[in-house]
Amino acid sequence: METPLEKALTTMVTTFHKYSGREGSKLTLSRKELKELIRTELCLSEIQEGSFDNLMKSLDKNSDQEIDFKEYSVFLTTLCMTYNDFFLEDHK
Repeated sequence: METPLEKALTTMVTTFHKYSGREGSKLTLSRKELKELIRTELCLSEIQEGSFDNLMKSLDKNSDQEIDFKEYSVFLTTLCMTYNDFFLEDHK
């Protein structure tokens, strides 16, 4: 039986591959694929273009205009840390 943490990890990986490869490499997310993933999976349909540009620049460490799995995992880790900080503040 899959534990909640194992399920979360599986979801993170399968979500990446659900969007990667629609255009270009199956191992990376293009700008368009990342934007669609964020809008659909994180329900951020109103993300401003400037904010998205900044996010893309900060994630794309090798400046290849694509997000590989390592860069994607850094994004998710940062999101997890932000969620944790929010819950810590909420319990003070």
